[in-house]
Amino acid sequence: MAAMRVGPLTLILGMTVLAAQQSVRQPEPGVSETLAVARAHRISDVHYTVALRIPSSREERVSGTETISFALTDANTPVILDFAPDKAGRLEGIRIGGNALTAEQVNGHIAIPATAIHTGVNQVELTFEAGDTPLNRSSDFLYTIFVPARAHEAFPCFDQPDLKARWTLSLDVPDDWQVLANGAESARSSAGGRTVVHFDETQPIPTYLFAFAAGKFFVETAERNGRTFRMFHRETDAAKVARNKDAIFDLHAAALEWLERYTGIPYPFGKFDFLLVPSFQFGGMEHPGAIFYNASGLLLDPSATQNELLGRASVISHETTHMWFGDLVTMRWFTDVWMKEVFANYMAAKIVNPSFPGINHELRFLLSYYPSAYDVDRTAGSNAIRQPLANLAEAGTLYGAIIYQKAPIVMRQLETLVGSEAFRDGLREYLRRYSYSNASWTDLISLLDSRTPEDLAEWSHAWVDEPGRPVISTELQVTNGKIARLAFVQRDPISARGLTWTERMQVAIGREGSVTSVPVELNGGRAEVPAAVGMAAPEFVLPNGGGIAYGEFHLDPHSRDWLLHHVPEIADALTRGAAWVTLWDAMLDGEAQPADLVSLALQALPREKDEQNVQRILGYSTQAYWKFLSPDARQRVGAPLERAFRAGLAAAPTASLKGAWFNALRDLASSADTLGWLTNVWSEREQVPGLVLSETDYIRLAEELAVREPADADRILNEQAARIKNPDRKAQFAFVRPAISADAATRDAWFASLANPANRRREPWVLEGLRYLHHPLRAASAVHYIAPSLDMLQEIQRTGDIFFPKRWMDATLGGHQSASAAAIVRGFLDRVPPAYPDRLRRIILSSADDLFRAASMTGDTRPSGRGN
Repeated sequence: MAAMRVGPLTLILGMTVLAAQQSVRQPEPGVSETLAVARAHRISDVHYTVALRIPSSREERVSGTETISFALTDANTPVILDFAPDKAGRLEGIRIGGNALTAEQVNGHIAIPATAIHTGVNQVELTFEAGDTPLNRSSDFLYTIFVPARAHEAFPCFDQPDLKARWTLSLDVPDDWQVLANGAESARSSAGGRTVVHFDETQPIPTYLFAFAAGKFFVETAERNGRTFRMFHRETDAAKVARNKDAIFDLHAAALEWLERYTGIPYPFGKFDFLLVPSFQFGGMEHPGAIFYNASGLLLDPSATQNELLGRASVISHETTHMWFGDLVTMRWFTDVWMKEVFANYMAAKIVNPSFPGINHELRFLLSYYPSAYDVDRTAGSNAIRQPLANLAEAGTLYGAIIYQKAPIVMRQLETLVGSEAFRDGLREYLRRYSYSNASWTDLISLLDSRTPEDLAEWSHAWVDEPGRPVISTELQVTNGKIARLAFVQRDPISARGLTWTERMQVAIGREGSVTSVPVELNGGRAEVPAAVGMAAPEFVLPNGGGIAYGEFHLDPHSRDWLLHHVPEIADALTRGAAWVTLWDAMLDGEAQPADLVSLALQALPREKDEQNVQRILGYSTQAYWKFLSPDARQRVGAPLERAFRAGLAAAPTASLKGAWFNALRDLASSADTLGWLTNVWSEREQVPGLVLSETDYIRLAEELAVREPADADRILNEQAARIKNPDRKAQFAFVRPAISADAATRDAWFASLANPANRRREPWVLEGLRYLHHPLRAASAVHYIAPSLDMLQEIQRTGDIFFPKRWMDATLGGHQSASAAAIVRGFLDRVPPAYPDRLRRIILSSADDLFRAASMTGDTRPSGRGN
């Protein structure tokens, strides 16, 4: 990138000042690992004092001043600051020791010359107009998202996780706005319709955890266990807030209490506020003292399902866990970003249990983590849990199901190997030793390795450093009505690698309604099970029956056939859940047909009593129906499925279960009878007994009806638009509506508008629109959007937030099953140059995997792109 002159300054910097320590001569765009290592070697004790003026109009720029103080051990080379704002931002001036400097920005960096700095403490004063992109500005509120390295898109800083700093912030905002930040409010003053709010200095935190929000928010306050909690939100439905707020405060208090007890360390960040953001990009973001959540995940409707209730408890526990894992102790580099996420998810699973005593939590762990992890790990786009990273500009591509869902499964295996007490004690030492500092996976594994005779380095290599899962086959021999031999054989799906995984299994052996659990340790190519020899001939052997083992399981033919017809007869809910997960894999591998799974679902749903299993079966049924059945097959099974779903809705004993059945029926409906009934429900001419629908429910129902009733779509959408009261939901509906339109030209124009990054800033709105644009009922007319969506992926990764690239591809490909759609993806992968980012290629492969399999099931057997 060409150099750009900024500011009326007095000292011209030549190219020589662009040399950073060691090999950093001209910083590349983003934040490279080379630059980060060089800076961390010589810079410490960083303090930021930031003052921002936020105008009431979205069209005016946010202006700011900043003082960066830092200690320097080597002043022989320039100090490199990061600053890469969008067109709204610019650097206006730099001063050091009262002297103005002239500087050039190169590739999103500012070089402070060696002649202007010295060993010891330095202070750099800057004035700037902030970049807008990470400020997420709306007409009357804004909130920051600086993860993984977006802080320097707003203001100058050292944007890397291992230069933790203390932050002192002040915000100048309109009088009628509320504000929150990491630190507690210390003072405020008002004049001329504006208010300046000052916040206390924070504990040391990295740039990606620095956060603030300002806008027209409501504030709820509660006290639990002597601690004050504040909840900021924009929900206009007072009854909805009143119905949810006590549970939200209780869940936070319970999570804090559990974590303080488990870690032995009091909550380390003083005050505890959280903001509920409409259509937030993530489920939550763990800024210390100012957690941000997706409002829809916490403010639940009366129709909320059991999974949604559990999901709320989990996300609260997840973000609260981050206060210790990620915030108190932070990874040195984003190679280990998975560490904070795995502990957040793994501890959340433990924390939630006491709040839901009636839930089968082993089944909850299985269904929460295994299917989502398998959805990526079975594909040619799988990645290792721990991945190298050369530049933080690509850090967003590290996120996904492997670190969020597979890693907790792996961590449970680790805790089992080490022992729960030794595991906890090792974590306590890790947190104490690296408090307010940084650590790596190697640091933690060394602490745990000293507490067990197991070779954790070897174990870690297979599970953490390499992608994929073991392929595990069952060998069962029955003689004279008894088991003569039972063994499990594992192999590496990447044959040239020859990897061996070590794991514990709880094998379920079923016979006449009872299940025997047999522990098995798999630490080589084959594991014999002598304890099973002599048992009566089983109806089934299920390697993951205890919800522990992880892999691609191939059942023996007898077990697979029996399970495909008799899962409802199994008494144990966990074993039934494990059987469904395994049979879904078998269907994807061609060992069972989609129609077999639908037939089993029709048999199982009237008999299944565990709500978690009901939701899993409903999800598999709907996915099989839209993705893996041909249109002709859908015609045959649609009516039986609708009857089963309506019967389940009528018979469901709880509102949460009724919500699950209703949602599944709404998403599946195609017959005139069911659509007529749903239209009456949407029009409020009929009610669903025992189920109270919310504004959100009616919006979703209207959208689903409009897709299915093109002749009546405008009337439905017009009426729904008029009924929406909440301004944020009204704005989202207006954005998504063109993607639902029955007019192809309107849909084309909506998609074309996404070429402008400004129209993609509300990422959840974009994803909702894409899902309707590519709805299975419109897949044939949406195929032409696939190629340009693939072409846009690199820009999506560059301009979007961390989950957006994968979700963009999932939403684009999720409604398709045709050979022509699969061919477009394959053709793109064949054409991209060798320099195309490997992580983006893997995202495409993982998102397209179901499409490739569905196309193959309809007769398209060409290879599914490049593999590992």
